[in-house]
Amino acid sequence: MGRWRPPAEHSTALITREGHARLKHELDELWRLRRPEVVKALAAAAAEGDRSENAEYTYRKKQLAEIDRRVRYLSKRLPLLRVIESTPSDPQSVFFGAWVEVEDVASGELARYRIVGPDETDARLGHISIDSPLARAMLKRRVDDEFEAVLPGGPARFAIVEVAYAPPAG
Repeated sequence: MGRWRPPAEHSTALITREGHARLKHELDELWRLRRPEVVKALAAAAAEGDRSENAEYTYRKKQLAEIDRRVRYLSKRLPLLRVIESTPSDPQSVFFGAWVEVEDVASGELARYRIVGPDETDARLGHISIDSPLARAMLKRRVDDEFEAVLPGGPARFAIVEVAYAPPAG
């Protein structure tokens, strides 16, 4: 499960259809597959005797607590989320769900991001939260617009190269 942390208290409750399906699948997998496995392993570890020095028992208790915490969070969060599937009335502007290619004005480096809800951010895929400073600075901009975003490394200037509402080909 790793170091997952829930989104901030006042995060935006928007999500894409794919993100919503992923969270529902995660909840289902945790509840129907992972939790029963861990409960069975915990019972086996408990049956070994002295629990105070039983590392397997301690590990499984912690694992079960993590699963239960995530299940509780997902069970409360999923009903609050609003799935956004429609393309905005102005598809040339940056809004939720957009694939945006930006150019760093200083270095000329290109990057592609998708603006998604805080529950589905994934840096490896280029999915950034609509609540992030970069996404907030991009919103309502159009191709060739320049904007400045205050990032953790300091302010940076970008130009919008492309805006699309379908995944890039390839």
